[in-house]
Amino acid sequence: MNVIPFVHEGLGNSSYLVGLNDGEAVLVDPDRSAGRYLRAAEERGWRIASVIETHLHADFISGAREVAHAMGARVFVPEGAKVQFDHQPAKAGERMRLGGAEIEVVGSAGHTPEHLSYVVHADRSPPALFSGGALIVGGAARTDLLSPALTDELTRAQYRTVKEAFAALPDETLLYPTHGGGSFCSAGGDGERVSTLGQERATNPVLAFEDEDEFVRWFPTTFLAIPAYFPRMRPMNQAGPRLRHEIALPPALEPDEFDAARKAALVVDTRSKEAYAKSHIPSSLSNMFRDDYATWLGWLAPPETPLLFVMGDAPLERIMDESLLVGYERFAGWLEGGIDAWTAAGKPVERSGLVDAQTARKAILDGATVLDVREPGEFASGHIEGAIHVPLGSLEATLDGLPKDRPIVTYCGHGERAVTAGSLLERAGFKPPLSLDGGFGAWRKAGYPAA
Repeated sequence: MNVIPFVHEGLGNSSYLVGLNDGEAVLVDPDRSAGRYLRAAEERGWRIASVIETHLHADFISGAREVAHAMGARVFVPEGAKVQFDHQPAKAGERMRLGGAEIEVVGSAGHTPEHLSYVVHADRSPPALFSGGALIVGGAARTDLLSPALTDELTRAQYRTVKEAFAALPDETLLYPTHGGGSFCSAGGDGERVSTLGQERATNPVLAFEDEDEFVRWFPTTFLAIPAYFPRMRPMNQAGPRLRHEIALPPALEPDEFDAARKAALVVDTRSKEAYAKSHIPSSLSNMFRDDYATWLGWLAPPETPLLFVMGDAPLERIMDESLLVGYERFAGWLEGGIDAWTAAGKPVERSGLVDAQTARKAILDGATVLDVREPGEFASGHIEGAIHVPLGSLEATLDGLPKDRPIVTYCGHGERAVTAGSLLERAGFKPPLSLDGGFGAWRKAGYPAA
């Protein structure tokens, strides 16, 4: 058995291509960027015969249909998911033979009600547990994504899963979770992506509880905010995502065409924070193309609004892959020639301040509002004195509570989220904000006071 992991650092997730006997391979929890799995299999002379899903995903669009269409693979989905496309329902307690290996299907509800895990038993290899979100390295996946009314029930199911579902497996069992540290689906976890059951039994805090009620009180306190796009993903995955060839790619637009199109679309500027601050199209959303581009696009861009792109170094294909990953399929175009062509055509531009710690401190002493757009855990670990704390994902819903009569200094961990926050403020009619380059780390390095 040969396991090839594919990690999406921005989403904090992994999918796995598992090579078995006779060149047959199984693909576990693929996302919509299916080309990389197909290329990896072709390079190794493998045929992806089966795709296995552990649960209906809330943080990305599945690539199961895409791979099945390309390879003629069978798709196994938990029976309780009730998906509406061609598949084979997987049921807890079943044993399947795939590529000469035996695959044991284990009921592991908690993260979702339909959740299944899969144990691959292959000759001369320790068992391999593909656990989805049922058990991750250093934690388990959250139980509050379906409904607040179901959180208690699912948390109790999660407790029973981690205590009982895998109890018969030996310590040397290899653990391959889908969710991991950095995923908004996970609770706990660190930078490691794979582990063994023995290691988790010795160190994972979710396995240390002996009282179910105590676990139920504690576990939800570890959850991060829920990105706004999550509720849209499960229905799309249940219905069956559209195939890539069915979705029109954005056309290249000259400045005049782009200007006309933006009246009914959202301009997403994927360039660096420095380039955006220097010059950008008015009312555009700054979302620098980086590991967590997809998360912030899903959180901040209205789902039905067509998207226009201003690009920097990132190629169009990569931007499309990441946009499609979180369910965006309406693309109005991209600006041919970039911001230089826009400026040369005499089109309007805005500029915003990307400033160092000294300039930010002077503005604050002169009366500027300080806005911290980091997550609650980051804010609690230290922040600029007097800062208003509004996580970036919640900013648009709280704009009415921010003063418009004085400048605003935004900051985050490094600067990208602060510039994105500034673009939201600008679109809402605030004065061009100042964004702290280098974030809170730059403030501390300068020796300025912090709470």
